[in-house]
Amino acid sequence: MQNRLHSHASPADALVIFGVTGDLAHRMIFPALYGMLKSGALDIPVIGVASAKWNLAQVRQKARDSIRQSSGQFGKIEDPDALDRLTSLLNYVGGDYNDLNTFTALKQALGNARRPAYFLAIPPALFPTVMKWLAAAGLTEGGRVIVEKPFGRDLASAQELNRIALSTFPEDSIYRIDHYLGKEAIMNILYFRFANSFLEPIWNRNCISSVQITLSEDFGVKDRGAFYESVGCLRDVVQNHLFQIVALLAMEPPAYQGFGAVHNEKAKVFQAMRALHPDDIVRGQYTGYLNEIGVAKDSDVETFCALRLFIDSWRWEGVPWYLRSGKCLATTAAEVIVELKPPPQRLFDDSAPVSGRSNYLRFRLSPNSAIALAARVKRAGKEFVGDTRELYLLNDQPSQEPPYQRLLGDAISGDGSLFIREDAVESAWAVIEPVLKTHHPIYPYPPGSWGPEQVDALIAPHGSWRNPQLVNT
Repeated sequence: MQNRLHSHASPADALVIFGVTGDLAHRMIFPALYGMLKSGALDIPVIGVASAKWNLAQVRQKARDSIRQSSGQFGKIEDPDALDRLTSLLNYVGGDYNDLNTFTALKQALGNARRPAYFLAIPPALFPTVMKWLAAAGLTEGGRVIVEKPFGRDLASAQELNRIALSTFPEDSIYRIDHYLGKEAIMNILYFRFANSFLEPIWNRNCISSVQITLSEDFGVKDRGAFYESVGCLRDVVQNHLFQIVALLAMEPPAYQGFGAVHNEKAKVFQAMRALHPDDIVRGQYTGYLNEIGVAKDSDVETFCALRLFIDSWRWEGVPWYLRSGKCLATTAAEVIVELKPPPQRLFDDSAPVSGRSNYLRFRLSPNSAIALAARVKRAGKEFVGDTRELYLLNDQPSQEPPYQRLLGDAISGDGSLFIREDAVESAWAVIEPVLKTHHPIYPYPPGSWGPEQVDALIAPHGSWRNPQLVNT
């Protein structure tokens, strides 16, 4: 698909960041802007908007502090001139989000800009308010809006949020960010699948027995207990991050070169997903979660979630997809295991399924990036006995563009490849809707484990969980 999945949209001529004084701007957005400026990808005005009674000097100082603190990820501030250019691009409008005067002042600050990009780095509850006043102030025509997840908390709220967004911006001007899609290893799933001819003949129910996806973290909710109480693992990770990985692995080849074709095929995957039943999901909560700040003493919120998913399509009929994610697990990693069916005839005693997985594809997504193919190889000697060995196809690549830098640059340039479309959001919510309120009791698990023991029964019909290892063996 050439170098990018191209868009015909014109680049934005200004960037407006709502919530510029907040945590997301400090942790992610300012470092991303600095990286873009160093690479020559940012040369438009940047206007911060917030309800805080700050002045421009304070906003510029916040940008400097943010970039200094992030120097471990983005390298030392070896380019002070770039930092000075970034702060010189900054402007600030302070005021209440529910006051037309704030948006009138923003219109004045935008000056001659005709294609502004509005980044809503604010709580989702404020999305409708900001969009309403942008429209009232005449600021939506020619503009685009960048929206942070979560996109609702269930199907009804997602539909309402989409309705409001579409009443002020056309669909191709709405950029729904899931930062996970900006990771190099995630993008490589799409490339690896459709740039290699050897994969297609085996990439179906005839040769694949099951798929496992694990996204684990070895830490707890830290100081975000109140936030986690409002979402839980199913909403926070599974419905978006893991489902997006499933879509890239399961989608049909795009019909033409363009990100619209990719969105079409991903949406079909979500539409083909079978709605979950309470027996398809195991929810867990790490011991000690109830003592976290901001957490209810009788909380039923899951910090771990595992589920069995089916995609009712021609390609994937009958193939189970096992997804799990959680906090306070044994390690921090993200990995996909695509299990291949054993050979149809057992010619060698040690090649039986009971002796271990003989053939699989492994996509390591983090903390390092790798793609590996596992196969049985005979040991030296007269006996027909072998071992499973992995052939590495890709390892980490240096100088990877950070996800927010890539996604923010794409939104400004008008490239929607890595963003999420309305129908995909709503179809994904429809899959988990039945188990958001109707589910089995939560199970405790000790920190440092791989979740509650009940998850083993979930996957038992197709073997056992493959736990990511942080060494290449």
